Amino acid sequence: MPRTELARFLRDRREALRPVDAGLPPGRRRRTPGLRREEVAELAGMSVDYYARLEQGRGPRPSPGVLEAVGGALRLEPAERIHLFRLAGSTPQAPSAPTRRVRPHVAGLLHRMPGTAAVVTAANYDVVGWNPLAAALLGPQEGRNLARRRFLGQDVSASTAPEFSEIVVTRLRGAAVRYPHDAALNRLLSDLREGSEEFRELWARNPVRLPGHQVKTPEHPELGRLRLNCDVLAVPEDDQQVVFITADPGSATERALRQLAARAVVSAT
Repeated sequence: MPRTELARFLRDRREALRPVDAGLPPGRRRRTPGLRREEVAELAGMSVDYYARLEQGRGPRPSPGVLEAVGGALRLEPAERIHLFRLAGSTPQAPSAPTRRVRPHVAGLLHRMPGTAAVVTAANYDVVGWNPLAAALLGPQEGRNLARRRFLGQDVSASTAPEFSEIVVTRLRGAAVRYPHDAALNRLLSDLREGSEEFRELWARNPVRLPGHQVKTPEHPELGRLRLNCDVLAVPEDDQQVVFITADPGSATERALRQLAARAVVSAT
């Protein structure tokens, strides 16, 4: 364990954390920036002496439980939390369920691209964020799960690239490993196994396929046949993906999306 790097990381994060960010009153004038050691120790539920030894690079290797407590006290972001565990030579505990909260900067990105339909999916393919054009193009997104739509007869197979099914199974198998006790995910997998022979066969085959550029040709009820490009941006800190749906420049589909986007803006105002 690189004790000096762990100690430095803890000191840096403690000194950068304002009392108000940790839910503490500002208090009296502080001689040093950030929180005091005793404040971090109290927030983490440990003795001041034990926490001080961590910052001084002394004492035994902290357990995962101690690291979780310290990370929570210091309000570490997911990437910082992973870094803390690595410095301590440990493995972070996985979240119990897929994250459904969409970060503000990701949500803002969706709405800064009015000519692009975009949706955010959780690790179990629940749609947890979308922009107006996505709703206008794909229909209502509230409560939608793309895996159910693909395998349980709610999607038109001719409009979907064949590799998408393998991508879905690959991602769901990974989610099952990371969130083995999530009831909603287990219920989804059970429903897919029961209701889709294709899903059962793919699950048994255990494909490994990463998301990439795909082309889909759905039949829109108003716009007719469309040719859509789908590209995926990963949000690794939340185990989410953003799907961007666009059309080739100058194509009939691009003109149709432009008209649909204009109507979506009018409907939203």
